[in-house]
Amino acid sequence: MYGAKKKPLERKADLPPMIPPRTEEEAEKRGIGLAMNLALQQLRDGTASSQVITHFLKLGSIREQAELEKTREEIKLLKEKQKALVSEEEQNKKYQEVIDAITSYAGKDSDWEVVEE
Repeated sequence: MYGAKKKPLERKADLPPMIPPRTEEEAEKRGIGLAMNLALQQLRDGTASSQVITHFLKLGSIREQAELEKTREEIKLLKEKQKALVSEEEQNKKYQEVIDAITSYAGKDSDWEVVEE
């Protein structure tokens, strides 16, 4: 296995040509998928480089899993904070509407200035 020559990859003739990606995100996802398929094939064939092997070993480590879970929880927290801010803004708008309504019912117009003598 070690020291074995890597054989060149051959394109299968029966596969249809790839449709060009419509967005950069789609191109990136497609590239990641192709790279992942190639890495997995190299692992199966025993031709994977030490970097590829190390990458997949790290993905399976307990530390990596803990960091991934931490990141997911941080994302949840940020989304909840964002919802709270939006809710607070909506609440402030409602308070302002109530204040404006009470002011107009009291006979005061916001265009008029109160002059004290």
